[in-house]
Amino acid sequence: MKIKINIDGVKELDIAKGTTALEVFSGPNFQGNKRPIAARFNDTLIDLSSPIENEGTLNPVSFDDEEGKVVYWHSTSHIMAQAVKRLFPNVQLAIGPAISEGFYYDFFTKKTFTPEDLKNIETEMKKIIEENLPFERVEMSKDKANALFSKRKEKFKLELLDELTGNVSVYKNDEFIDLCRGSHVPSTGYIGVCKLLSVSGSYWRADEKRENLQRIYGISFETKEELEKHIQKLEEAKERDHRKIGKELDLFTINEKAGSGLILWHPKGATIRRIIEDFWKEEHLKNGYELVITPHIAKAGLWRTSGHYDYYLKNMYIFQKENEEYVIKPMNCPGHILIYKSKIHSYRELPIRYAELGTVVRDELSGVLHGMLRTREFTIDDAHIFCTEKQIDDEILGVLRFARKITKTFGFHKLGYELSVREPECKDKYAGCDEDWEKAEHSLKKALETENLEYKRMEGEAVFYGPKIDIQMYDALGRKWQGPTIQFDFNLPGRFGVTYIGKDGNPHNVIIIHRTVFGSIERFIGALIEHYKGDFPVWLAPVQVRIMTITDKLIDYAERVNEILKFHTIRTEVDKRNEKIDFKVREAEKEKIPYMAIIGAREEKENTVSIRERHRKNRGPLSIDNLVAEINEKQKKKI
Repeated sequence: MKIKINIDGVKELDIAKGTTALEVFSGPNFQGNKRPIAARFNDTLIDLSSPIENEGTLNPVSFDDEEGKVVYWHSTSHIMAQAVKRLFPNVQLAIGPAISEGFYYDFFTKKTFTPEDLKNIETEMKKIIEENLPFERVEMSKDKANALFSKRKEKFKLELLDELTGNVSVYKNDEFIDLCRGSHVPSTGYIGVCKLLSVSGSYWRADEKRENLQRIYGISFETKEELEKHIQKLEEAKERDHRKIGKELDLFTINEKAGSGLILWHPKGATIRRIIEDFWKEEHLKNGYELVITPHIAKAGLWRTSGHYDYYLKNMYIFQKENEEYVIKPMNCPGHILIYKSKIHSYRELPIRYAELGTVVRDELSGVLHGMLRTREFTIDDAHIFCTEKQIDDEILGVLRFARKITKTFGFHKLGYELSVREPECKDKYAGCDEDWEKAEHSLKKALETENLEYKRMEGEAVFYGPKIDIQMYDALGRKWQGPTIQFDFNLPGRFGVTYIGKDGNPHNVIIIHRTVFGSIERFIGALIEHYKGDFPVWLAPVQVRIMTITDKLIDYAERVNEILKFHTIRTEVDKRNEKIDFKVREAEKEKIPYMAIIGAREEKENTVSIRERHRKNRGPLSIDNLVAEINEKQKKKI
């Protein structure tokens, strides 16, 4: 029996029912430029070995596609797990997903994987790839799967099975079997080159009360050249590590005497933070926000009303005082709502936009803490917009434009956009009615399309209380960082009874929009450090000019220059050390100071300074007035 399929929305073919996607793409009528490793049939990702039983649209998926990389790296994680089981048969399998760059697999074992073990596992992976074993998908009943994994003594797979209903799928590579939804490449031979990168500890289900696991990270590519390029990128990332640069530039430290995940801001780091926060405040005031401040602690009853006490308890710090239970705030939202509710608001007052640089504290697991990128105490640049239904479109568009402007000011010119919406089949687990969700999603989508922005629709990625836009910032290495978020909330307005008085004199429900630009100030600055590799633009540099004397006789003149520059709000310091000027210049270069103002006898006589810019040759003499004008112009333009 023949059926019609459409390839790439361009070519229509008649194929025999049951023909696999691989057979279609291997046929003479397909002329793709890239090797397919999976396929998308009617918006469903499938294996190339999947038979096509119905009419529809079939699109090839290659490694160059985002979801193609997921398939490729997920398949390589299975190969790694197979290699581990061959070498260490008593190891138990946990999970092994693809991640943003590569993959990992978690294993339960009493032994500790060593660098030598990783080499041996990598060698075994290459053998499995050379064996070109097919990835065979097998669907079976849950009972049969339970029997299979019970026999194989895979307790973690059995636990996962307990949460599933109906038939399940497993994937087989020769002797290796894994519980998995797929999709996968047709065979192990599709993997070109692979490399294991590191091993770390983890917990089953990220629960520190559960089993300790060992997580092996790896990466794979189609060609050796791609792998080498990636390894170079990883080496460059090490050089850009904000923890390394933060120490070298004396920006911040984390001291175990204070506690893990807590940032100690040194003067230079605090200066960068102050510059960013001052800019944030100025821009918010220009854009109709009112700045508020809320307490760091609040009674537990507030968090019961908000729902955090029930759903977020394990991440909250709680203490008793005078027979009353208090919570150190993990969120700023309830405080902003209490400010709004402190008086009755008319529709004429809306929208009301409250913004706060609010410090929050969350009890994060020690294993996930990572420098400034994941901390226990951090400051969120929170804002909450209280508006009417008719104002939603304008507010969302305004926030989107505002967020894009701010992030680009800091040098993140390439941005990515995701629209996170409900999982269609599980609507009952979300707050709010269908009508609310549809209107909110429409507003978010409309704003993205008004700005002609390409975005990815993320089914099932919305949080339970509303849909959202997530904006990713791409750094100098092309890595993605979580940036601004624009989030609807259908939960808190109902819980707190947030209303306004309408034209009819009756109370009406307020729409609340959560919004951050930086997210976490700490994480944002960590990203900035890595993006610029510590070479901050002049307007952000904690020290903009270092004044250097050639001899001690010139210190008085250096101090006068210093006073003039400081008077013009230029951040300076004087290097008075009894060292040779070449040494002072090298030190300033290492510390990434934008301007070096060198003072000799001629400069004192002519009332100038000799300028050397960071990573450049000497520019020669410049008047102090011209230096002030040049730096102030860069500050004004944020460069």
